Amino acid sequence: MAAIQTDSLVSPYVAAGAGRVSTAPGWLARLKADRTLLRRVLMIGGVAIVAAASLAFWLMGDRYIGTDDSYVHAAQLMVSTDVSGLVTDVDVHQGQHVGKGQVLFRIDPRQFRIALDNAKANLGETRMTLLSMKDDFARMLNDISAQQSQVALDQVTYNRYATLLRLNSIAQAQYDQAHFTLATAQSTLASLKEQAQVQLAKLGGNIATPVEQLPQYLAAQSQVDEAQRQLDHTVVRAPFDGIVTEVDSLQPGTLVISALAAFTTTSAVGLVSTSNTWVEANMKETDLTHVHRGDPVDVTVDTYPGKTWKGEVDSISPATGSDFSVLPAENASGNWVKVTQRVTVKVRLDLKPGDPPLRAGMSTYVTIDTGHRRWFRMLYG
Repeated sequence: MAAIQTDSLVSPYVAAGAGRVSTAPGWLARLKADRTLLRRVLMIGGVAIVAAASLAFWLMGDRYIGTDDSYVHAAQLMVSTDVSGLVTDVDVHQGQHVGKGQVLFRIDPRQFRIALDNAKANLGETRMTLLSMKDDFARMLNDISAQQSQVALDQVTYNRYATLLRLNSIAQAQYDQAHFTLATAQSTLASLKEQAQVQLAKLGGNIATPVEQLPQYLAAQSQVDEAQRQLDHTVVRAPFDGIVTEVDSLQPGTLVISALAAFTTTSAVGLVSTSNTWVEANMKETDLTHVHRGDPVDVTVDTYPGKTWKGEVDSISPATGSDFSVLPAENASGNWVKVTQRVTVKVRLDLKPGDPPLRAGMSTYVTIDTGHRRWFRMLYG
C-alpha cells in the first residue's frame, strides 16, 4: 500500500522531468540556428562595412600626399669683400644674431684713403685744366678777331696795289709783297680757326657746357667714386638678417684677398638667414599628379614634435634630382631598372613671431593638400 502511494507521488515529477528532457533538444537546435544566423549576419555585415569603408577611403583618397625626405633650407652666404687688406677688427662672435647693415669686420683703410685723396687731387687738377681750356678758347676767339682785322687790312692794301699796278704807278715788287702778305694773313686766320675748333671739341662742342658734364671731368670723378667705394668696402656689413658662423677662422691680422683678384674667397664670415627660410621636399614623381603651385602644406619638424608650420607650394623643380647629378645614371645598358624619381618641391613657410627657431638642415615631414577628390571627379567629371 505504501509502495503504491510512493509511486503515485513520484510519477508526476518523473513525468514532468521526462517532459523537460524530451523538449531539451529542440531548444538547443533553435539556439544553434540563432547563433549560425548571427554569425552569418556579422560576417556579411563586417565584409560590407569593410568594403564601404574601403570605397569611401578610396573615393576620398588621393588628396593628401607627404614625404619625410624633406629638410629646412635657409639663405646662406660667406660674406667677404672685393678689396684686399689686413683685418683690423672683428665685430661679431660665433652664433650672434645680426641685422641687415650691421658691421661684421673691418679691413685696414689707410691705403684706400690714400688712393681716395689721390683721386680727389686728380679731379681738382682736371677741373682747373678744363677751366683754363675755356679761357684759352676765349683767347683764341680774340686772336681770330684780331687776325680777321689784319686780313681785312691786307686785303685793302692788296686791292689798292693791284689798281696802282694797272696804272703803272708802283713797282711789281710792291704788288707781290702785298699779295704774299694777304695770303700769309689768311693762312694764319685759318690756322687760328682750326685751333679754336679743336679746343671747342675738347670742351664738348659747346663752350657753355658746365665743367662737371665734360668727359674728362666725369672720368676723374669716376676714379674718385671707385676709390670711395673701395674705402667703403673696408667695412664689411651683413647683407641681410641672420646668424653669424665661421667667425673663428677670421682674426685681426688675417690677410683678406679680394675674390676679384684671386678668383677665390680666402677669408669670410658665414651668415645664415633667419627670415628667408623654406623647406625642400623631395617628392616621388608619382605623387605630383595633382600638386600645383599655391597648394596648402603642413610641415612638422622632427626637433619640435607636436608643432605644425603652415605653408604653401612655392615652386616645383623643372627636373628631377638625378638630372642635376654630376654623374647622371646611364640608362642605355641592358640591365637598366626603372626607379621612381624624386622631384624637389619648394615650400614657403608662414613664419609667426614666437615660433621655435628653424635651422638649415633640420629634418621635416611635409603633407600637401592637393584638394583632389576622386568622388568629385566621378560626379562632375
